[in-house]
Amino acid sequence: MSGYSPPIPMAQRFRGFLPVVVDVETGGFHAATDALLEIAAVTLRFDEDGWLVIDESHSFHVQPFEGARIDPASLEVNGIDPHHPLRPALPEREALGRMFREVRRAIRDAECKRAVLVGHNAHFDLGFVNAAVERAGIKRNPFHPFSVFDTATLAGVAYGQTVLRRAAEAAGLGWDSSAAHSARYDTEQTAALFCAIVNRFRDNFEAAVEA
Repeated sequence: MSGYSPPIPMAQRFRGFLPVVVDVETGGFHAATDALLEIAAVTLRFDEDGWLVIDESHSFHVQPFEGARIDPASLEVNGIDPHHPLRPALPEREALGRMFREVRRAIRDAECKRAVLVGHNAHFDLGFVNAAVERAGIKRNPFHPFSVFDTATLAGVAYGQTVLRRAAEAAGLGWDSSAAHSARYDTEQTAALFCAIVNRFRDNFEAAVEA
C-alpha cells in the first residue's frame, strides 16, 4: 500500500455519495409481505491518514407491520422473538425516521449529496428498506433508490469469498458465531469488510486520480 498522502474528501471518493452500511433482520425473504424486525446502519469516514474506517453505529428493533408474514424458519436463524415483552421495538416509521436522521447528518457532515447503501447481498437489504419506506409514507429517503455497493461481489473479487463469515475471516477480521445474525453485528462486520476492500484498492484509486 502507499505511504502517507493527504486524505481524500469523502465527497470526492464515491462521486458525491456517502456509503452507509445497512443490515436488516426479517421474518422472511419477501420485502412486500414479510416483517422487518431489526435494522442497523454504520456510517464511515476517512481517518487522518486517509484510510476508510467505521464512524458511528445505529441499530433499532422494529415492530412487525400489521398483517406482516413471519416465517418461523427465519426466526430460527436470527434468534428474534418479535413478540417478547421486553423487546424495545419501534414502529417502522419511527425506526426509519431515527436512522434516516443520522444518515442525513452524516451526509451533511461529509458534504455529500446522497447515501448509497452498502450491504452483503445489498439488494436484499435495500428492498426491505424501500418497502418499509413505502408502507410508512416517508417522503425523504436519503438512500439512492437502486444503486448499492455489494460486499458479496466485492469480497469475491478481493478475497475469492462471497459468504460474509468466510470473507471476514479472509480479510483478517475474525468472526463471532454467537453474535452473528444480529443486525448490529452483521452491519459492523460488513462495514469492516467494506473498509478493508476499499483500503486494499487505495493505490489503484490514487493512481487513477493522478492519471
